[in-house]
Amino acid sequence: MRRERLLRWLEANRPDVLCLQELKATEAQFPHEAVRAAGYDGAVLGQKGYNGVAILTRAGLPLEDVRPGLDDGTDDSSARLLSARVGSVRIVTVYVPNGQVVGSDKYAYKLEWFKRLRVYLERHHRTSEPLILCGDFNVAPEARDVDRPKEWERSVLFHVDVRAALREVTAWGLTDAFRLHHQEGGFYTWWDYRMLSFPKNDGLRLDLILATRPLTERCTGTSIDRNERKGKLASDHVPVLATFAEY
Repeated sequence: MRRERLLRWLEANRPDVLCLQELKATEAQFPHEAVRAAGYDGAVLGQKGYNGVAILTRAGLPLEDVRPGLDDGTDDSSARLLSARVGSVRIVTVYVPNGQVVGSDKYAYKLEWFKRLRVYLERHHRTSEPLILCGDFNVAPEARDVDRPKEWERSVLFHVDVRAALREVTAWGLTDAFRLHHQEGGFYTWWDYRMLSFPKNDGLRLDLILATRPLTERCTGTSIDRNERKGKLASDHVPVLATFAEY
């Protein structure tokens, strides 16, 4: 986890809620004191060396009813989902498995994880509820979300099967908030560290904010903070932002 970049970003942007993925840190390793000093607090579901998700909220916006995991009885210790309520809005942050290679056991796990996520939504929530499902989905939804779609279509990030798995999740009743305000291609949230991918804008849009109708009707703007890919110790992912009128 890139502590100093996180703190600088919080200071510069002051979001009400920030969801983090791929912490690669336990809850004890998370910089709680530094985050509180920056005016934030939150909940962390960590894992040593891998995965990990968190929800941070600005002071005065407490997290309530915090729930870790998919809660489906499956023997799965991966720290990939964390849910909490902020006021009347349910926030769910996810770090979907990468899948490694199409046809591998890890790819099968990724497809199964999407099925479990759909069941999770059906069991615990209603489409009439103000809910945001956000995070690193490790899938680019459409061709306009990939700089070179033909070259990526056999990969775990853009294969027809993973795109179909993501559509099954959104079919529950979720809308891609970014596309409410930006219909054109060329917007990406991830660039490989290799082959000068970022300067060439050879990227994929893998990080999404999905919302139920009560919130899409109040979404006033969305953006991608491409500048966060620049500079020292930058992540290969960048933040996605959405603004909603008060609910």
